Amino acid sequence: MKRILCFFLFLTFVHCSLAQDLEPFELTEDWLSHIEELAPLKTSVSMEGSKNILIFSLHTGYEHWTIPHTEAVVQLVAEKTGAFKVTTSKDISVFESENLATYDAIVLNNNCSMRDHRNIFWDILKKDDALNNQQQKEKAVKLEQNLFEYVKNGGGLMVLHGGITMQNNTEEFGKMVGGSFDYHPKQQRISVKLVDASHPLVKAFDGVGFEHVDEPYFFNNAYFDYNFRPLLYMEANELKGKKAAVNDNIKYIAWIKPYGDGRVFYASPSHNAHSYENPQLLQFLVDGLQYAVGVLECDDSPIEE
Repeated sequence: MKRILCFFLFLTFVHCSLAQDLEPFELTEDWLSHIEELAPLKTSVSMEGSKNILIFSLHTGYEHWTIPHTEAVVQLVAEKTGAFKVTTSKDISVFESENLATYDAIVLNNNCSMRDHRNIFWDILKKDDALNNQQQKEKAVKLEQNLFEYVKNGGGLMVLHGGITMQNNTEEFGKMVGGSFDYHPKQQRISVKLVDASHPLVKAFDGVGFEHVDEPYFFNNAYFDYNFRPLLYMEANELKGKKAAVNDNIKYIAWIKPYGDGRVFYASPSHNAHSYENPQLLQFLVDGLQYAVGVLECDDSPIEE
């Protein structure tokens, strides 16, 4: 009996040491007011006029509890600068070409798709009884292609945390974004480090990284082309719960990259809304938006591995 009890206590200890899930909380006006007090008052680069931003927050698979918080925070920090006008949507019709053309950048907010296809357009269209199966598939492909063409032709794209899984099985989506989602260990405290403290996109962090509780995302496919300019990283040997040992100890979790004439900003932080209480991370998001819309000029060429 003692042996069984000890084993149970051991499993409980291991679970607690690996999983540090923060308690979800509702989005409230009080919390958002607190974020507003922390948010930057201006952009890092002066802008003439304002840019139109769309925040797309639909999910069909796993629901990140922070979806409404992320939408509200990005809208707040964008509009507070006076440099952006924000529209929000959960309707895939925004990916019709004529609709995309009205925006300077699209923000993909934790758009986890269903595991069977990993295609958010197909997840929605397969429920449309007005279309037959072939028409549903063709429409899903068309909407996906519209997004590729939008960015290639100069549109901006910001992808936040689980947004990278939206079209996770599509090779071209992975190439555009900079990789595909592989898996993540349990939530834990992550030490986030700066790849190049002198880079304009990480100026908000004042030369040092930060720590927070998050899901440590691992990536595959196009990620290993390293066809991006990495901004933030974590070290795999500091993480618990990995599926297997890894050879590449440096794991990038935020980067920028061109795609055609457009520009893509990806940031894995954060699974938890608590992280947005870091004013440096708020400024990082504003700077990412400025990069995506093409007004913050910086080196986005890949670094040599």
